[in-house]
Amino acid sequence: MKRAVVIVLDSVGIGELPDADLYGDTGSNTLGNIAQHVKGFRLPNMEKLGLGNIDNIKGIARTDNPLGCYGRMAEKSAGKDTTTGHWEIAGIVLQKPFPVYPDGFPDEIIKEFERRIGTKILGNVAASGTEIIKKLGRQHVMTGYPIVYTSADSVFQIAAHEEVIPVEKLYEMCEIARDILKGDHAVGRVIARPFTGTEGNYVRTDRRHDFSLKPIKKTILDFLAEKGYKVKAVGKIVDIFGGQGITDSVHIHNNMDGVDKTLDYLKEKFEGIIFTNLVDFDMLYGHRNNVEGYAAALMDFDKRVPEIIESLDDDDLLIITADHGCDPSTESTDHSREYVPLIVYGKKLRRNVNLGTRETFADIAATLAQMFNVENPGDGKGFYEDVIL
Repeated sequence: MKRAVVIVLDSVGIGELPDADLYGDTGSNTLGNIAQHVKGFRLPNMEKLGLGNIDNIKGIARTDNPLGCYGRMAEKSAGKDTTTGHWEIAGIVLQKPFPVYPDGFPDEIIKEFERRIGTKILGNVAASGTEIIKKLGRQHVMTGYPIVYTSADSVFQIAAHEEVIPVEKLYEMCEIARDILKGDHAVGRVIARPFTGTEGNYVRTDRRHDFSLKPIKKTILDFLAEKGYKVKAVGKIVDIFGGQGITDSVHIHNNMDGVDKTLDYLKEKFEGIIFTNLVDFDMLYGHRNNVEGYAAALMDFDKRVPEIIESLDDDDLLIITADHGCDPSTESTDHSREYVPLIVYGKKLRRNVNLGTRETFADIAATLAQMFNVENPGDGKGFYEDVIL
């Protein structure tokens, strides 16, 4: 096998983990609850690969002889955020969660940030991104002060109207915040949240940019790149890893653009991996409790699965998974602590292999290490020998 394609369906969890109660996520089941709530919901192409055959999955049809291998993975790290999930996929298991600020950031952080950007800020609360620009957008436009907010995740977010604070200036502010937020205050991500429009009609733009912590140690991406393999990142992957271990990257406008960019990379001839994140599930639907929208986005992706399969070379391995849950059917608008699906397909791979319940997302990194004969960055257990013919 010469190439691997890892597609992360951001937040598509498949049922609560045993410790979900510790995170306030009892009863969360992103995919299962969507299937229960939306009439006519079907994912026929992923079902053919074995999605419905995963242990204890709800709401998805089983297939007698699936074309792929299938299983589910538990998150071993402490946390349920994007950075933690992706880092674990790449081989890093975090023993301590990133810090969160449900009551806003402490004075010493905000005062230092204001000093270094040369202006006051608005907000400093935990809030929905769309709601806070509705609430503070007019004041922001009048004063020119950036809006700072957080969420249940470990994030420091800065929202600004593109005509008030140009995007490049907003990015500079994020760089300053990233430099301040170290040590005990080392949040997972600083996020630029530009928006446009007029009062009552503010709209966030696709020029969002994440300024993530650098991984705390080498990941499978580093080991692959050091051996001369290509690591091509689609979507916010390059941001999540702070560019570390990435040889090529492309940003995307939405899920379908992410699929298009993945297909573009598949047309190239190289050895290595394509690592894709499709964020719309989480950003547009999970966090906004939009069950119908989430279902439609899943069905839209499912329609593209045949294109992805047809674009694979004989020596390619495809992995479809997720990084956490974000159940849109619950009262919470935050991520949920869930198992994630594991679907593995390749023209030279076995079919209908139940990979069971994996103890960690890091089993993907271990599998890639086996496939490319590089060092395993973590303690995950690879399943390459289980799927290869």
